[in-house]
Amino acid sequence: MTSTTRVGFIGLGSQGAPMAHRIAEESFPLTLWARRSVSTDTFADTAATVAATPAELGAASDIVCLCVVADADVEDVLLRPDGVLTGMAPGGVVVHSTIHPDTCRRVADEAAKREIAVVDAPVSGGGQAAAERRLLVMAGGQEADVARCRPVFDTFADPVIHLGPLGSGQLAKLLNNFVFTAQVGLALDTFALADGLGMDRTAVAQVLAHGTGGSRAAAVLAASGFNTDGLRRALPLLRKDVGLLLDVADTARAPRPRTLADLTTHTLATLGRSPAP
Repeated sequence: MTSTTRVGFIGLGSQGAPMAHRIAEESFPLTLWARRSVSTDTFADTAATVAATPAELGAASDIVCLCVVADADVEDVLLRPDGVLTGMAPGGVVVHSTIHPDTCRRVADEAAKREIAVVDAPVSGGGQAAAERRLLVMAGGQEADVARCRPVFDTFADPVIHLGPLGSGQLAKLLNNFVFTAQVGLALDTFALADGLGMDRTAVAQVLAHGTGGSRAAAVLAASGFNTDGLRRALPLLRKDVGLLLDVADTARAPRPRTLADLTTHTLATLGRSPAP
């Protein structure tokens, strides 16, 4: 694959837009589609073109990246009458969205009828990481399909990890967000305990940053000045991902990680009530 590979991108939010900008900066021919035209305004000074429908985007693309919120959004833009699959020639569809592995397989079954491959490739790290080419991509799918997509992934990500067959990327992302949610709860309780003991939570955060008790969640809280507004805005996504992971575990009859499940329940309840002190 070279930079002549045509890329389509749908989902130009706080994380998707920086990803798409990196693709454009690396000179891949880029086509965009968005429900709201304002979402494409920041690409006016790039060579990207804007499609009128997802099907038009599909017809103009060899690889399509989706960075939308929910399973229903993924299925809508791919499978509706003027969806991506209607216009796309045999090739690859990349799903960056975090969705249920069963949704990936259902979409893949529909895509296979048109000889189109699907790679599930959720990401972690946020918009700033995308802009700095240090997102984590967790990919699932056939080795050849993932390899075909890697040059696109490499424009905004490092590392890109191939986890296994289709759905593996989604499972890895759900596990990651499950553990992160639990760590948020631990960090909130730890800083609240430090307050109760009369300690300076900023100093405690510095200890955690260099000690064995540190975590990414504690670092995120400290970097925000212990402001939980951002985490509370992310609450619907955290709740969705925790629910998906537990559903997958129950369906597979895997033993629930009871400690982590209890911690995530506590965290979601805490964030849902009010800002932490």
